[in-house]
Amino acid sequence: MKVAIVGYGTAGQAAALFLSAQGHDVTVFEKSPVLGPVGAGFLLQPTGLAVLARLGLHEKALALGQRIDELHGATPRGRPVMAMRYRDHRDDCFGVGMTRGALFELLRESWPGAAAIRTGVYIESYDADAHTLRDSEGSIHGPYELVVAADGAHSALRAGCEGHVARETIYPWGAVWCLLPADDWPTPTQLQQRYSGTRSMIGMLPVGKRPGHEGNWATFFFSLPGEAVDRFDDEAVAAMRDSITAIWPELGPRVAHLVSASQLQKARYRDVVLRCPHHARMVVIGDAAHAMSPQLGQGANMALLDAAALADALADHGDVDKALDAYRRERRGHVRTYQYMSRWLTPLFQSDHGLLGWWRDAFFGPMGKLPGAKSPMLKILTGEASFPRSKRRRS
Repeated sequence: MKVAIVGYGTAGQAAALFLSAQGHDVTVFEKSPVLGPVGAGFLLQPTGLAVLARLGLHEKALALGQRIDELHGATPRGRPVMAMRYRDHRDDCFGVGMTRGALFELLRESWPGAAAIRTGVYIESYDADAHTLRDSEGSIHGPYELVVAADGAHSALRAGCEGHVARETIYPWGAVWCLLPADDWPTPTQLQQRYSGTRSMIGMLPVGKRPGHEGNWATFFFSLPGEAVDRFDDEAVAAMRDSITAIWPELGPRVAHLVSASQLQKARYRDVVLRCPHHARMVVIGDAAHAMSPQLGQGANMALLDAAALADALADHGDVDKALDAYRRERRGHVRTYQYMSRWLTPLFQSDHGLLGWWRDAFFGPMGKLPGAKSPMLKILTGEASFPRSKRRRS
């Protein structure tokens, strides 16, 4: 088929690899004039690693990233709030911290068609009757037998799923982040977090190699109310350093060089729910279809899973309409699970509700040790939790 992929983030990159391997004629449109990654370092879960294994990229990903065996969260006084070990789920289970740049380059270098990507083309709309795309200059592209909308959380094409956009809101909290040298970081196999109530959350995720730089790195993030993220300036950097010194003294010296807001990136998050991720011959995948808070760390993994499931559905069904319906049914339970869980968990870590922080600190640790709760919590962490599929077909 003639296939158009709009957006060359993780979802678009993986879709290009899978669909090209199936013999489809793939054209990729990317609005940025220069190809490159967007976003902080992230945690590849066993689910995402399995998709990379299908693409023959598992070992390369392990070499670029940093193996993560545990997640630890604590109060400023060091009281444990969370202590989750992958091996308690399965002996061979672990995550991999990676920079966005490392994954981007890994996927780009693995696709021979990357040199022909149509950069600097902002696709604004999809014509469901003509199966064409219209860009911001008014040019028409196509027709295409399949359009894959992978244009991210701020997707322009998502609106084309007429009547199926159930939720599209911006979370009231966000974060600032940057990459820090981590060759001498004392816990290289742990995602470490510190919480002070629900208004302050600090994290350090070791992410391995950074393209173009020497040594090993970690992603540092600091949560803030959304309006504080938007107006984050040099004065706010000084306040951030003071907060870090008070909450996590050991981290203070590592951020002492941060004096300008330009040294950090800003992140705001959307909560997006689609009742149905496809319309006519267009299917929406990745953050464009189900952007959520990063609290559960599943964004890149779900993008990879979407691309693999779409390829499988197309391979199993000769008819595109049947394939897209099969794709929806395959992904619905998993996506719905993490949308609900993300929406429920986020206020426990980022909100103005101080009582929720007290409840979290008092009960999360003991809950994680209960036989009936430990296994579900680990399944959520690893990306393997899912509500049962609905037996009733929904449009």
